[in-house]
Amino acid sequence: MYIKKIIWAIALLGLLVAGYLAYYVYNAMFVPNTTFNNTEAYVYVPTNGSYSDVREQLQPLLKNINSFDALANRKQYITNIKAGRFVIKKGMNNNDIINTIRSKNVPLKMAFNNQQSIEDLAGRVSTQIEADSLTLIKVMLDPEFLKANDFSNATALGMYIPNSYEFFWNTSAKQFRDRMLTEYNRFWTESRLEKAKALNLTKNDVMTLASIVYEESKQGKEQPRVAGVYINRMRIKMPLQADPTLKFAAYQLPEYKNTIIKRVLNKHKDIVSPYNTYMYTGLPPGLVTMPDISAIDAVLNYEKHSYLYFAADAKRLGYHKFAKTLSQHNANAREYHAYLSKQGIYK
Repeated sequence: MYIKKIIWAIALLGLLVAGYLAYYVYNAMFVPNTTFNNTEAYVYVPTNGSYSDVREQLQPLLKNINSFDALANRKQYITNIKAGRFVIKKGMNNNDIINTIRSKNVPLKMAFNNQQSIEDLAGRVSTQIEADSLTLIKVMLDPEFLKANDFSNATALGMYIPNSYEFFWNTSAKQFRDRMLTEYNRFWTESRLEKAKALNLTKNDVMTLASIVYEESKQGKEQPRVAGVYINRMRIKMPLQADPTLKFAAYQLPEYKNTIIKRVLNKHKDIVSPYNTYMYTGLPPGLVTMPDISAIDAVLNYEKHSYLYFAADAKRLGYHKFAKTLSQHNANAREYHAYLSKQGIYK
């Protein structure tokens, strides 16, 4: 009788322990363990990150970090960390969270435009993916890469077509650069290549001219007309006389650092630089900014006309007045200069 009581006691204790373990496992795996109020939160696990990196980000998001630790250890996640950007949804349990950060790297939409230089672009991109700006600059300006793909430091910016792209957050600098080369080659369709050839322009030439057109006009409907003016000038060996190239040349000089040139003056035309298209004929060595796609296609589909000049329109800001003769252009230019003076803009 005494032995039976002991057996029953042991059995009851076993049931209690089993029940507690079952309860503990259930709570560790299946009870919601998030504490944030938003519908979701993001966890960014760096390349070669450790469990402590993950835990540091998760701790403020979870009600019970210890139960998460226990399950992460049991499921061997602690020794099998995956880099990436992961979405933790409100109400998730530990099991769901571990499964998510183990295998559900979520891509993001990267967008960039209007970047003035490779350095600016690298800074913009580094805010959206893991790669830092210095590493991006290094690989984007790698001499061997540029030479192999017919670029130079001056034309390198033209490889990056402004658009929206899908990337994983943990994309490396080299992966980003190589992907953008693929996108660049995809952008240059057979149709675009044929149009560039008909203009006797290389892809780099088109991108350089498009950068000037874009700086001259942000109006998509006007850009083909502006491009037509420059095409006309190039055909008769006339200097481009593009103000954006003068500004670009000036900004390379110490006295113009951290300044904005609102009015191009005669002194700017005396700057000795291959980007001074008043001083030298033909295209400058490279881009003066990142052109948008409308400006690139404006060059390839330029408007055929007889205009050789254009000046900003004082009555329709953002647009231009076009002229076939220098006398008419000078009249248009005087009108706009008078407007600038009236606004107190002298430099």
